[in-house]
Amino acid sequence: MPSVTSTDGTSIAYELAGDGPVIVFVPGAFNDRRTCAPLAEALRDDYTVVSVDRRGRGGSTDAIAPADAGSYTVAHEIDDLDAVLAEVGPAAVFGFSSGANLALMAAAAGSAITRLVMYEAPFALGDPARAGRDGLVDRLAALVADGRAGDAVATMQTEGIGLPAEMVDGLRRSPLWAGLEAIAQTVVYDAVITRAPNVPTAAMASVAVPTLVLAGARTWPGLRDAARALPGVLADARYVELPGGEDHAFPVAATAEAVAEFLASQKPA
Repeated sequence: MPSVTSTDGTSIAYELAGDGPVIVFVPGAFNDRRTCAPLAEALRDDYTVVSVDRRGRGGSTDAIAPADAGSYTVAHEIDDLDAVLAEVGPAAVFGFSSGANLALMAAAAGSAITRLVMYEAPFALGDPARAGRDGLVDRLAALVADGRAGDAVATMQTEGIGLPAEMVDGLRRSPLWAGLEAIAQTVVYDAVITRAPNVPTAAMASVAVPTLVLAGARTWPGLRDAARALPGVLADARYVELPGGEDHAFPVAATAEAVAEFLASQKPA
């Protein structure tokens, strides 16, 4: 699998397939490159699709030691994305969940993003519960530094994402839990990305990159409300609601169609 080296020495792995204009996929919390793989597969006939493992996940490394997880800043992952874009060229970026927040932050920082698609970015727009809990980042960083990976994962799921405690208890007893513990350090990063007040800054709101905001009609209401509100905040964005999309999962065929139509509509005459 190809990789690039970020500013701090972190190796960022990615998969590349297809042919045509480039789309880079940036996943969210508890995700790796496999999360967007079905969508990338649906688009690869007409696009070059680049599925990224964010730092600390999948095939990517992480130069930040667990004891120093609290030193993470969003600039680390903007540098990671910039390293990928330097390799594949300026590109459209599809951000899923907190990966959409990250992609917008990167666009505001001047990354070579030509078009932006944001799928259910968990901003606190119309839902104060998504504003981020005070002290969450510090508590997560302390848990990671103490080697309490499972507690860090559970804390992020209940306090950061808002999953019911009984659901998290069930997950903790499932075969999936070991994989979540393996990337526990990254929950600190997504907590930083979505920390209070968790609304677009003035720089993010003024991003001139054409943006498509997507949400599923049957997703969690707070995510759908935030997506509906985003075009009223961003400089050049429109909203499309897709059928289905239960429980924060994107409907592959409908999402691929919306992305393709958006990118085709943005081609120069």
